[in-house]
Amino acid sequence: MNPVVLDIACLCAAWCGTCTAYETTFAELTAAWPGHRLRWIDIEDEAELVGDIDVETFPTLLVAHAGQVLFAGPVLPRLGDAQRLLEAQLDGLAQGRLTPLTLSDEQQKAYAVLAQALAVSGN
Repeated sequence: MNPVVLDIACLCAAWCGTCTAYETTFAELTAAWPGHRLRWIDIEDEAELVGDIDVETFPTLLVAHAGQVLFAGPVLPRLGDAQRLLEAQLDGLAQGRLTPLTLSDEQQKAYAVLAQALAVSGN
């Protein structure tokens, strides 16, 4: 049986002080979650990849599995909070329960496009 691989993307902006502070924490998260695909995405540098996603609060995490969005939203810039979020998503997948997203239909579709692109690219 293949292990579950999550695609975890941090959507940020270079001008955002909170994102700059979170970059080290995200690097720690990347080291703590080997086997998963973590990616730091600057929404301005990679605007084409981000597409129609409207990031209102930074940092924003996208957590997906096999192109399916499990979570998309802002997180507190703390390692423990991000780890608990990821553990909850893995537990939900293992038990066959998913938390419904609280995004508009338009934003759900935009995040789904990004999740599918990350799954296809493998990074």
